[in-house]
Amino acid sequence: MRVLQGAGFQGLWVLGILIVGVISDARSNDWPQWRGPNRDGICEEEGLLDEWPAGGPRLLWKATGLGEGFSGPAIVGDRLFSMGSAGGQEWVFCLDLTKEGKPVWGTPLGQVRHKGGGYPGPRATPTIDGDQLFTLGISGDLACLDARSGKPAWRVDLTRDLGGSAPQWGYSESVLVDGPVVLCTPGGQRATMAALNKKNGRPVWTAPIGDPAAYSSIIKANLAGVPQYVTLTGKGVIGVAAKDGTPLWRYDRPANSTASIPTCIHYGQTIFGASGYGTGGGAVWIKRSGNGFVAEELYFTKDMQNHHGGVIRVGDYLYGASNPGILTCINYRTGETVWRERKPGKCSLLYADGMLYCRDEKGPITLVEATHEGYREHGRFDQPDRSEREAWPHPVIADGKLYIRDQDVLLCYQVK
Repeated sequence: MRVLQGAGFQGLWVLGILIVGVISDARSNDWPQWRGPNRDGICEEEGLLDEWPAGGPRLLWKATGLGEGFSGPAIVGDRLFSMGSAGGQEWVFCLDLTKEGKPVWGTPLGQVRHKGGGYPGPRATPTIDGDQLFTLGISGDLACLDARSGKPAWRVDLTRDLGGSAPQWGYSESVLVDGPVVLCTPGGQRATMAALNKKNGRPVWTAPIGDPAAYSSIIKANLAGVPQYVTLTGKGVIGVAAKDGTPLWRYDRPANSTASIPTCIHYGQTIFGASGYGTGGGAVWIKRSGNGFVAEELYFTKDMQNHHGGVIRVGDYLYGASNPGILTCINYRTGETVWRERKPGKCSLLYADGMLYCRDEKGPITLVEATHEGYREHGRFDQPDRSEREAWPHPVIADGKLYIRDQDVLLCYQVK
């Protein structure tokens, strides 16, 4: 089923305005943003398959024509939202999950101005907040759309309007919506991080820290009694006050000069950050010190050189692929490596119902029990219709279905 088709996708844009999609009431098993409801890669659904048959779970349907890129799906009710490039433009689109991914609407976000450093196409996952959709294009176009129709409400250019500078492979952040504001990381001297009014896109505050933007996405955490926004920039993990963007603390060790990508983990009064390229990951305790804050390092380990697949905390244990592609379990409290296994490859992760869904960037998908007692595999299959690009979009589960995006293709599997 075609969703995008080059410049001809303009017809879908018109169709999306004439035939308004209906966003059903949000459900507890929706996946409305990057890494799920809490931005932690954890799906709360239960009753999922704990063992896959040979060949993997049942493929329900396939949609094609999503365009070029690595954008993952956001799902609310019976609507799926994502992004793709086609016809020289970036597109935001909505699919009807009750009709095997039939297009509902498509909206051009802007001309493709950034080539992705050899990996073209948008990377961000849209964020759905009620009837509004917020997303960021690879060149820095941050837009608010009506999630029902795709009609644009406002757009901000992070480079032109906020003085930002796109990193080498383009903007990849999935923006965070928190109450009345949208959080993003333009990078640079003027606005390393920024809070925008979600009604009109105007700046509420900016944090002129000076760090370049990386590829991570912001999380919110209450640390030492203060609500904060935390992210990994090109120079380190930073925490700023949620009320006004005042810089509070930083922890530089998890960053690297090539590409800092994973979203940070928040647990109690601690933050864990990691990156690949020979770096590793570490945990810090955020505490008050006089009138300010200090990030006290608890440990740092080279066994969590996480590139793109993200790290997930389940209880007191962290799971993530460490370069060059070793699924690793670490004790969060001590930093001790518990076990390592190469079979799932250099994978992105999703946790659901006691299992890790591990998607190797080469294509295979493995079901692994999330236990510190050792590596326990519960099934594996090779994704059909593989593109020639890395399989970087993270797997998503919503309403008992597993969604796998690979460039132009979206696959839907029954896992309940």
